Amino acid sequence: MTEDYPFIVSRRDVLLGGSALLLTSGIPAFAATSNAATTQEGETAMTEAFITTKDGVNLFYKDWGPQDAQPIVFHHGWPLSSDDWDNQMLFFLSKGYRVIAHDRRGHGRSQQVSDGHDMDHYAADASAVYEHLDIKNAVHIGHSTGGGETARYVANFGEPQGRVAKAILVSAIPPLMLKTPSNPDGTPIEVFDGLRKALADNRAQFYLDLPSGPFFGFNRPGAKISQGLIQNWWRQGMIGSAKAHYDGIKAFSETDQTEDLKKISVPTLVLHGDDDQIVPVKASANLAVKLLKNGTLKVYPGYPHGMLATNSDVLNADMLAFIQK
Repeated sequence: MTEDYPFIVSRRDVLLGGSALLLTSGIPAFAATSNAATTQEGETAMTEAFITTKDGVNLFYKDWGPQDAQPIVFHHGWPLSSDDWDNQMLFFLSKGYRVIAHDRRGHGRSQQVSDGHDMDHYAADASAVYEHLDIKNAVHIGHSTGGGETARYVANFGEPQGRVAKAILVSAIPPLMLKTPSNPDGTPIEVFDGLRKALADNRAQFYLDLPSGPFFGFNRPGAKISQGLIQNWWRQGMIGSAKAHYDGIKAFSETDQTEDLKKISVPTLVLHGDDDQIVPVKASANLAVKLLKNGTLKVYPGYPHGMLATNSDVLNADMLAFIQK
């Protein structure tokens, strides 16, 4: 164990983040809906439905609120689901926004396919949902691996299609998590190998250990531990596919998103806790904001990787202020 990577030590102190490979032209995008369930009240709809990508993957999504309101779109982290955004979706819904989130392929209620667990497919799948819904003028918010998905989507789909107004990256993985000669502050490959081993050996226990410790900062002295957050994290993780989650470790750790960040020109807010034990701020947010054309960085003293849950009141207010500018 080193001081820089206190989470290396045990299964309890492990990691998370997002993605792989540059965008290729043959990646699947938009398809059709099926099995939609919608309740309408005037101009407000509550929809839970599936779309099918061009390579035949069924993706679950939620679409709540006034259909003519500005959309706020949420991209979840590894190995979770759109349910991880419950707090934020309800908050922004109460402010009059349309809120949308989907489960990444192999995660949550989306189809557990064997292949395509890389950043290119993550972004193309996201685009399939938003093209189907014809989302425009949207604010895209991504957490952790979802921050990587957001960056690749905005850079390669959202901005070129004119669909994005702003972006917010929260505890996000870009530009690159892995330690390399050109990224000396990154996390050593041995850490990610350890995550793969823990997942393969006993995924159920691993998915208790991670939220019980470094994810929410519950391993810190004096931390106020929430069993509800731990159990909800475990629930979301165990619904998803072990294969998707195993492959996703390579995706979130080895994907260099430097070029994605350079392409993004919309106003982008970068939020990170300085006690993030999963995606250390020094090798992520501090570098990301320098690559963005129109980026703003805010670092929260003492906040953990899962600060959207542990400090939702502060984060929600700051995100709302940025969106309303």
